[in-house]
Amino acid sequence: MLKYISADELAAIIKSEKVPMKDYCVIDVRDDDWAGGNIKGSHNSPSSQFYVHVHDLVERTKNVPTVVFHCALSQVRGPQAARIYAQARDQLEGDGEDIPHQVLVLRGGFQDFQAKYREDPELVENWSKEVWGHPEYF
Repeated sequence: MLKYISADELAAIIKSEKVPMKDYCVIDVRDDDWAGGNIKGSHNSPSSQFYVHVHDLVERTKNVPTVVFHCALSQVRGPQAARIYAQARDQLEGDGEDIPHQVLVLRGGFQDFQAKYREDPELVENWSKEVWGHPEYF
């Protein structure tokens, strides 16, 4: 069963004393739709190639206790990547040490996150009005 995190909860983590890639990491699985902005410090791991690279991602994040996944809306690609990652990470841990961790999905994806925080440079970077310039985003 997937667990979700809200935009406000993720924003609080990013703005806290927690250290990216040590205490938490954000994995953005958008493909071509990654252009136009991202959560500051997030890592793009496109869904089209995610399965091929998941073991590398698990290895790079094996000591990170909180891993947050998202796509544009976190309805398909983000949750699917989180499930694949969690299974791969559980297989890695099956041989011994139990590393405490949580795998989360950002509720509403980048669309909701950027709608709320696009003007905060501590939370969103590379934001483009040309990409997100639809009237409902303003």
